[in-house]
Amino acid sequence: MMRIQLMTDGGADIPKRLNEALDIRVVPLYLQFRDEEYKAGVTMDLKAFYQKMDESDELPRSSAPSPNDFYEAYKQVSPDTPIVMLSISKGLSVTYENAVLAKHMLLEEEPGRQIEVINSKTASCGLGLLLYEAKAKMDENYTYEQLIDHLYERVEQTNTLFVLKTLENLILGGRLDRVKGTIAKTLNIKPLMRGSDEGTIEVTEKVRGDKKSIRRFVEQIGEHTKNFEDKIITMTHCNAEDRAKKVLADIREKYPFMDAHLTDMGPLIATYAGEGGLVISFFRN
Repeated sequence: MMRIQLMTDGGADIPKRLNEALDIRVVPLYLQFRDEEYKAGVTMDLKAFYQKMDESDELPRSSAPSPNDFYEAYKQVSPDTPIVMLSISKGLSVTYENAVLAKHMLLEEEPGRQIEVINSKTASCGLGLLLYEAKAKMDENYTYEQLIDHLYERVEQTNTLFVLKTLENLILGGRLDRVKGTIAKTLNIKPLMRGSDEGTIEVTEKVRGDKKSIRRFVEQIGEHTKNFEDKIITMTHCNAEDRAKKVLADIREKYPFMDAHLTDMGPLIATYAGEGGLVISFFRN
């Protein structure tokens, strides 16, 4: 198997068994609660993050890793090992641009390096899915060039769907106009959302009530893909493991996915999704 270093950023949520198998390097993002800054996953773990979210009456601000953070991370990889850096969607963060700047910084010093920065057009478990795919192809002895071409194709075939239980965080985070948010809350509206083709997040449906929204969330999968037997599905949840397990069991009962990965939502996505939010990713074909 060719030695290729896979990298990503703090916008990715990577299942534990995948992380253990892969030695993925993650460049963390920054979280600011009032006047304290943390490095997600480094100076603040997920448990502490959720606790802090609970105690705080405002949402943390997140900021992308700097070009220098990426530069330092690339430098730690042996110069003769090619790097594939899968970044959170350019439509959601400046992370991708910073990762590209860092690549140019390093190539000026070491022109012989091989670094490909890929805009994943997704986040959370969507990145987990693409990293899983990268590992499968590396196991099949894909060359560096083949792997890159394949991942660019897969980016275009990645479906990422979201369902929220609360709108509180979207309103607090300024992602949803207060008036609309209040009306939606009064009517018990739960938005279903998806990652758009450009890599931004769009609302696809507004459903009343939690049970109905989950039913629709599961139903949607069949509208986007088929041939489940040779596909995997990845799912993340915001501090709601039991809810997630139940929904995932419903999904697998209806659609016979070959495998499923469930993991916690990292701080970036959790900040906006709020408690009980779920995200799933799978390939269209």
